[in-house]
Parts: sequence; structure tokens; C-alpha cells
Amino acid sequence: MEGNGEELTAQETALYDRQIRVWGADAQRRLSKAHVLVYGIKGTIAEFCKNIVLAGVGSLTLIDDRIASEEALSSNFLIPPDENVYAGKTLAQLCCDSLKDFNPMVRVSVHKGDLSSFDVEFFYSFDVVIVSSCSLPAKKLVNEKCRKISSKRVAFYTVDCRDSCGEIFVDLQDYKYSKKKLEETIECHLQYPSFEEALSVPWKELPRKTSKLYFAMRVIEKFEEAEGRSAGEVSVADLPGVLKLKRELCAAQSLNESHVPDTLLERLVTSTLEFPPVCAIIGGILGQEVIKAISGKGDPLKNFFFFDAFDGKGIIENISNSNA
Repeated sequence: MEGNGEELTAQETALYDRQIRVWGADAQRRLSKAHVLVYGIKGTIAEFCKNIVLAGVGSLTLIDDRIASEEALSSNFLIPPDENVYAGKTLAQLCCDSLKDFNPMVRVSVHKGDLSSFDVEFFYSFDVVIVSSCSLPAKKLVNEKCRKISSKRVAFYTVDCRDSCGEIFVDLQDYKYSKKKLEETIECHLQYPSFEEALSVPWKELPRKTSKLYFAMRVIEKFEEAEGRSAGEVSVADLPGVLKLKRELCAAQSLNESHVPDTLLERLVTSTLEFPPVCAIIGGILGQEVIKAISGKGDPLKNFFFFDAFDGKGIIENISNSNA
């Protein structure tokens, strides 16, 4: 993302002509040399992958060893609907085959393995790492490994979509970028906290208008971790336990329980399947943010984004220590 790299080929210039007119040849060149890793391919990630492949990223590596099921078809349009085609294949394999058809100029590949088992050197190969459908400890661990790479900056994102709600977390570390203000180009600088640092901010120190989704997502993450569940492995039968944990966390964090409505938690545990229109919105925003991070142009999101289809609002929250 930082280097000069090679110039665009004539074929690339012709194929990406329209978007070059929007964000410039330099941004497109950076994008065409960038390497993106995604882990956990549900509906929102499928939307993101489609967007980033069509935009012309250099390479996209997919990791998801789960075997495709009929349930996955509900939100992941990259999976062929024919059971004879998807039966016995992993989500990564199926999505890889579909994405190659979207843009043959992008190198799409599959890597197998457990996310937590990869060392720091593995993540050095990428400019952007995006994780979904994984546990709270795994998110923290991968973010930490990305930050240990001192010779380059690896942008890190988490994305989670449950029912009609979605969340994106962004860590661009020490990030410099440019933006246009009238006829002038302004150089900007942002310092991002890690995922663990952001979550360590006491709830009572956050603004009163902080999104209720932020607190609700943290309660469910903590519940899944405490119960040894995989991400999204909750149901309405878990609601009493989730509500009990909410009360405990609110008491420990000195937060009024009204900031984490029971009705919101009920929605999130009753239907853990993704709502396709929300996948499209969250996946589209994630794609825009990754392109901005790679190109170094435009104001990036700092550092959480929340969307709830019930009110149609997208909210950006800066969850970080005051001195960050």
C-alpha cells in the first residue's frame, strides 16, 4: 500500500477506465498491487469480495474450511444453488470459483487452516486482513499479529452481521492520508487503537449517545466466549443467559441497563442468520473503506460502524482512549 510499484498495464487501464476517472490512476495502481486476506465467508463478506474483485484488487485470499450447507445459501450469493455442485465443498472453494468469473484479472485463491494458528510472517504477505465469523479471542490475536509487523502497516478489519444489524471495526494503526478541501489537498494523520484497546475503554467513559449496538455486540461476544461457542452459535434458548450476563456487565461497568435494550439482544440471538439487504450495505461500506485505506485518499472510518435496518441509520463511533 505504501510503495510505488509498477504502472498499470494497458489492459488494466482500459478495464478500470471509469473508476480511474473517479479516484485516479495512482489509487487504481495501488489497488492493483494490494493483497487482501479474508476469513469467514458469509453473506456480508461475499458482498465485500464481489466489490473488491470488481474494483481490481491485486489478489484476494479466502479462508473458510466450513462445508457449504443449504443454510449458507440464504445470504451468500457466491454459492451455486445446485446441491450437486456445492455438496462436500468448502465455502472458500465455492466462493473462489465464483469470484474468478467476476474479474479474471484478479488472483483469487484459497488457503486452508485455523486463523489463530497462523504466525506473524503469514500476515506479512497481506496489506489488508479482514476477519468475520470468528471468536473474540481470535479477533484480538489476529489484530495483535498484524500490529507486530514493523516493516509495513497491515490494515485490520472485523465485520459481523446478525439478523438486520451489522458492525465493522477498523484498525489502520498509524495512518496518513490526503483529502481534498476545495482546491487544496490536505495531509491528515490518524492514530487508531487496536481491537483490544478499543474494547478496554470503560463503558461509563463513553458518550451517553453511544450506539446501543456497540454494547449489545459486546454482550453477545462475551457470552459466546464464556460458553465456548463459535461466532453466531446462539439461539433464543440462550436469551435468559445473555440477559443475565448483560446485567452483570452493566453493573461491573457502571452502565445503566437501558443502554442495552433486552429487545435488541432478543433480536440478535433469535435470528443469527444474515439479512441479505444488510449484507449488501455493510459489504459495500467495507469495500469503500478498504479502497480508501489502500489508496490513502479520503477520510477513513474511525473506528466502529453500526447499521440497524430497523431505523435505517448508519452510525460511526470513535471508541478509543481520550489520549489516543
